[in-house]
Amino acid sequence: MNKTLISKEMNEIIGKVMRTSISFPITSSDIRKWAIAVYYPKTPPRIYWDEEYASKTIFGGIVAPEEFNPFAWATQTPSLEDPKIFQTAFSESELGVSPPKYSAFILTEIKTSYGNKRMFPGDVIKSEHKISDYFERKGAKGDMLYTTVTNILKNQNDEFIKNIDSVFVRY
Repeated sequence: MNKTLISKEMNEIIGKVMRTSISFPITSSDIRKWAIAVYYPKTPPRIYWDEEYASKTIFGGIVAPEEFNPFAWATQTPSLEDPKIFQTAFSESELGVSPPKYSAFILTEIKTSYGNKRMFPGDVIKSEHKISDYFERKGAKGDMLYTTVTNILKNQNDEFIKNIDSVFVRY
């Protein structure tokens, strides 16, 4: 039998929700500020800030850029009085499983896939983090455990917005 860093318990938690966050309703001001910051020093596209212009597009109003993060500020859940672990960090212990011992923990890759729905003013976004994959490799420092944590974002109608896959390595 080959030595593995992936325990039976770790395999059993793949796909289980580790944490859930709920955004406050998105405002036009949130979208405008995000677009200004992302496009600075250039002027952002009018679809993100000009209500009159945006009302004549297929969206019928201001729409958030696809990379918009409704969790960049305070959230409904968890509240500021109930802080959780940093949004991209994770631990199997959140699901009652002991993680393997490691000396380094590094975010190596972020991949995003988008759905057909966009975020609009008034939307409330739900985020669910799940461990979606484990794999191992040998490295110069020994055995390396790669873990993909998927963050699934959906709107208040349970319509898919996007997945954000963060790949971490531990060794």
